[in-house]
Amino acid sequence: MFSYLRERFTSHLRERSRRRARLVSKDGRCNIEFGNVEQSRFVFLIDIWTTILDLRWRYKMTIFISAFLGSWFLFGLLWYVVAYIHKDLPEFNPSINHTPCVENINGLTSAFLFSLETQVTIGYGFRCVTEQCATAIFLLIFQSILGVIINSFMCGAILAKISRSKNRAKTITFSKNAVISKRGGKLCLLIRVANLRKSLLIGSHIYGKLLKTTITPEGETIILDQVNIEFVVDAGNENLFFISPLTIYHIIDKNSPFFHMAAETLLQQDFELVVFLDGTVEATSATCQVRTSYIPEEVLWGYRFAPIVSKTKEGKYRVDFQNFSKTVAVETPHCAFCLYNEKEAKTKEKKGYDNPGFVLSEVNETSDTKM
Repeated sequence: MFSYLRERFTSHLRERSRRRARLVSKDGRCNIEFGNVEQSRFVFLIDIWTTILDLRWRYKMTIFISAFLGSWFLFGLLWYVVAYIHKDLPEFNPSINHTPCVENINGLTSAFLFSLETQVTIGYGFRCVTEQCATAIFLLIFQSILGVIINSFMCGAILAKISRSKNRAKTITFSKNAVISKRGGKLCLLIRVANLRKSLLIGSHIYGKLLKTTITPEGETIILDQVNIEFVVDAGNENLFFISPLTIYHIIDKNSPFFHMAAETLLQQDFELVVFLDGTVEATSATCQVRTSYIPEEVLWGYRFAPIVSKTKEGKYRVDFQNFSKTVAVETPHCAFCLYNEKEAKTKEKKGYDNPGFVLSEVNETSDTKM
C-alpha cells in the first residue's frame, strides 16, 4: 500500500512538473510571465479599452460597480453641498416662501437618492430641480452626460467581452494526443481537429510551431526556439472546409525536425508542439485563433485515429465524437530514416542493367570419379 501511494505521489509530482514546463496549455492559454518590465503600468491605462476587455469578469464587474456607486455618491455630495450653500436643509429653518434648488432634499441620504434617480433616469417625481439655482441646473446637465458615458462604456465593454472570438474558440477542439503512422506511403504526424458548431470558420488556416531548446554553433543557448511545422490535409492547409472533423498531418521528411526521432527515443526528447488554427467566424466576421500543444508524452508512435464519420441508411452523415480521440495501433516503422532507407533499397532492387558482352556458357558436369 505504501509503495502504491509513493508511486502515485511520484507520478503526480512528475505530472505537475510537466505542466509547469508547458508553454501553451491544452485549452490554449499561455504560461508565461513578464518580469522587470521597464515601462510604467501607466501605459496600460492609455489603452484603457483593451485593458478592460482583458480583465477577468470579477475584476471587470468590480470596476463597473465601483464606478456607478462612486459617481452616485460623489454627485450626492455635490447635491448636498448645493443644498447646504443655498440653505435648503431643515437645520437652517427655511421660510415658507423659500424656494430650494432641489425639492425635498433633507440630508445626505436624500441627496444620494436624488443623485441615483438623476443618473439612472428613474424619475420618481418626488425630488426635482427648480429654476432657482443655475448651479443646480449645470450640475444636473453634467451628471446626465457623465451617466450616459458610463452606461455606454459599460454596455459596450460587456457586449465586446461576450462577443469576443475567444469564446468561439472554445467550440473548436483538438484530439487529446497526436499520433505518428504511415499515410500515403509516408511517415506522418497526425492530429484531429473538430468544429463543434454547424457554423463554419471562413478562410481557415492551420500551422504549427515546434518549441525546443537549441544550442547554436557559437555556443549560444536559445530557450523556446521556434521551428515551423507545416500541416496539411488532402486539400491543402488553406481555406479548409471545416464542416466535419479533419485529420491534419505533417509529413516527416528529411526537412522535418522529427526526422531524426525514433519510437525508442521519442519520450527522451524535450520539445513542445504548438498547433494554431486561424479563421474568421461566420456569424460575426471576427478573426479567431485556436491553439493547443503536445509534449512528447502526448505523441503516440505507431497509432492512427479511429474512424469517426459514417453514413446512415437515410443518407445522412453522422459524426461519432466518442471515437474523436480514440487511437488504434498499426504497423509503423520505428523511425523515418529506416522507412526511407527501405524505400531506397526496394527501388535499387527493381533496377536492372543489360551487359551486351555477357555470354552464357553451359558447363557439362561429369560424374567421373577417381578412386
